[in-house]
Amino acid sequence: MPSKKNKRKRPERPTIHPKNKYSDNPPDFSLLASLYPSLKPFVLYSRDARPRIDWTDFNSTRELTRVLLLHDHGLNWWIPDGQLCPTVPNRSNYIHWVEDLLSSDIIPKNSNNGDIVRGFDIGTGANCIYPLLGASLLGWNFVGSDVTDVALEWAEKNVKGNQHISELIEIRKVTDCQGAISIEDSNCGESVNCENKMDGNVTVVEEAELLPSSSFDPPLDMNKKYSGPPLLLGVVKDGEKFDFCMCNPPFFETMEEAGLNPKTSCGGTPEEMVCPGGEKAFITRIIEDSVVLKESFRWFTSMVGRKVNLKFLTSKLREVGVTIVKTTEFVQGQTCRWGLAWSFVPPVRKIISLLVPEKSSLSFTLEGLQRQFSAFHVLQSIESFFCTGGAYCKLNASSFVVDITASNDQCKAFLRDEAKPPNGAATCNTLEASHSSSHLHLPSNNLSFRVSVFQQIPGTLLVKASLQHRDGPVPGVFSLIIQQLEKILRCKFCREKTTRN
Repeated sequence: MPSKKNKRKRPERPTIHPKNKYSDNPPDFSLLASLYPSLKPFVLYSRDARPRIDWTDFNSTRELTRVLLLHDHGLNWWIPDGQLCPTVPNRSNYIHWVEDLLSSDIIPKNSNNGDIVRGFDIGTGANCIYPLLGASLLGWNFVGSDVTDVALEWAEKNVKGNQHISELIEIRKVTDCQGAISIEDSNCGESVNCENKMDGNVTVVEEAELLPSSSFDPPLDMNKKYSGPPLLLGVVKDGEKFDFCMCNPPFFETMEEAGLNPKTSCGGTPEEMVCPGGEKAFITRIIEDSVVLKESFRWFTSMVGRKVNLKFLTSKLREVGVTIVKTTEFVQGQTCRWGLAWSFVPPVRKIISLLVPEKSSLSFTLEGLQRQFSAFHVLQSIESFFCTGGAYCKLNASSFVVDITASNDQCKAFLRDEAKPPNGAATCNTLEASHSSSHLHLPSNNLSFRVSVFQQIPGTLLVKASLQHRDGPVPGVFSLIIQQLEKILRCKFCREKTTRN
């Protein structure tokens, strides 16, 4: 019975791009170990005889990546100790999202190159994973750039080891020098128009954000500017045209921060993992380069590790006058990442939606999580918060979800704060009095929703709430209940942010 329930619940959570090879057929560790003896020592078995991989062991993750690339993609691959080891399903998600961007009719197709697609991988690394996957899966041409001798040497080896696609991939050395860029010297667009799209049938959430004209007020920590080697400017040659660029940026500001997650060991050098200002500064530099290069690329894209940075970066794009911004969410296991894409190419069509439907999915991040707390503590507090108000709750510890069903009266209790906050959160501020439940249109039937907790990076969790019955109109109620939950969790689990004068 438990296995059947798990199978039923799995499609309800965004997990993997539907075009991904592993969408319907996840890796079978036991079968792979029987076919590839070198993987066998790294496949462990739990008490119920289920095969698993020790993700904290770099040698295990590297060997699994090697076997998956060989078995499922026909690619020969290896990296030396210490280099960043990618997970194949996760990287495939990014490739297929770019494929969706290129096949969409938002901006004109590139008629100069016919059916040839040309991509640019910023910081391809020793693993060279994006060019290898893009070339083998879709026949794309790639330029992969990097700055370290080790990364360049092994990227070349991985390309030359696959003669059937080697002519599609160029590895380009970046000279470690810095050139000044001024956005003010570039001509920025006057307005931004975006397509608003949400496909509820696709497990990878995709949306284009409408960017209205407004002033851009940068946060206080933007004095941390990128100061590393060139990313696009100085690497892209004069007259070169690309369909897209992609990037797995350094998420962290220090190697100490990068090593805080004890649950994984994917390696990574300081050049791959760290940059002053972290991913925010790094991607901001890509945006600055894109302002100068503009229509040399149809799409500029990057992976983003923190949702709070995604909001900042879309504001930055509003400032520089892009024509289109699109975002996507990748959820792989308990890890969340986002994709950010933008373009300066004039859109083929402009779609402005005046009616915005009630959101059936809401999320927020908990940053600065105190060290003594884990995702499971947060999950337990979510369950306690709703159970105290009398709602029916079912916690699934293996999937990190809580299913909640609340009656009309229980919804009122949450909004009036009659449901007391769990364990020590009683001093938190509640919602404003203006949101009195007496003025809200409460659901005529029970309100059923699911709350999931995802690990992003050490010290940061994503909490996502999704209505289970989307056809039930509940204007405002669901949103206000989740706002109440967010305040309670922030008060209990997050360190107070220090403000600077």
